[in-house]
Amino acid sequence: MGQDPKDFLKALNSRSKDIFAKIVENYLETGDPVGSRQLSRMLNLNLSPASVRNVMADLEELGLIQAPHVSAGRAPTQEGLRFFVDAMLELGAMEAAEREQISKQISDTAQSGTPEDYLTEASQLLSGLSQGAGVVIAAKSDMVLRHIEFVRLDQNTAMAVLVGEDGMVENRVVPLPAGLDSGALSRASNYLSHYISGCTLNQARKKIETANESQRAELDEISLRLVDAGIATLSGSFDNSTPTIIVRGRSNLIDDTMASEDLERLRELLDELENKQGLVNLLDGAENAEGVRIFIGSENKLFSLSGSSVILSPYKGANDKIVGVLGIIGPTRLNYARIVPVVDYTAHVVGEMIRKGKN
Repeated sequence: MGQDPKDFLKALNSRSKDIFAKIVENYLETGDPVGSRQLSRMLNLNLSPASVRNVMADLEELGLIQAPHVSAGRAPTQEGLRFFVDAMLELGAMEAAEREQISKQISDTAQSGTPEDYLTEASQLLSGLSQGAGVVIAAKSDMVLRHIEFVRLDQNTAMAVLVGEDGMVENRVVPLPAGLDSGALSRASNYLSHYISGCTLNQARKKIETANESQRAELDEISLRLVDAGIATLSGSFDNSTPTIIVRGRSNLIDDTMASEDLERLRELLDELENKQGLVNLLDGAENAEGVRIFIGSENKLFSLSGSSVILSPYKGANDKIVGVLGIIGPTRLNYARIVPVVDYTAHVVGEMIRKGKN
């Protein structure tokens, strides 16, 4: 692209910066390119269309703007949008009523529902406020257990029913040792429920492994084999659990005026969202994130085909640990100034719910 646009804009006079900003702002608002004659009327700088065209030619040479298709007007390139967001974007302030709405809806759902309920509410809120797709990615956390029970499925397997202190229930299939009778299932269930109440599965495994002889003597050999095999299987399955991924508002990404090739790219994006692996990678990358991150077009592999942008913010649980990511997916002409604060505040509210123990 030749000279770095950041270096170029540092040397630009205010007129050139005004013209570039107006081109971007018009694109974000309307999605349309703008011509020199229209710009000269919009700027109120008493500039002729010819003077505006000269500045636009400089901006185009640097790769900050381009003529899409056969249009006579100009729109920002991906590099131009990136620079505008990094160096010229002025974030809007959220209104108190909007902050209160977000806090109340997520808090009310957290009081009466499960963690997945209020994460879904957060995704729905983001979709509605942005007219894009809201996305929440939550790391799978270890359940704090209240009760566990084994239910035989057949001669070789049983269903382990785990009940968490928050009332959530998880089921996992575990292998049964040879020669196990039905009474051993009850004995193993009672033993585990007594010793692991209030623990996560990983904590329970360590507790069982370090149990003294008198504690282990409470069970016969076969029941102990079930306890040891069961707790190892369960803790391993939870360690490898796929993060919870919630996407709401997919239909907002579809525009009736889209060209067929754009719709095909969008379909591929929606397939990726269903596949989930690309979103899991976003969560993996959030560990080094600080605050809101903005990916425009091809800057993120998941969204490059669709030409979409994504605004993401990590949210934190106990000990200031990042436990998930939330944000919105939309066209590159998102209202960044409005949406960035909304995403940031929503992440703050969700993190607050988690730290209050609503998880």
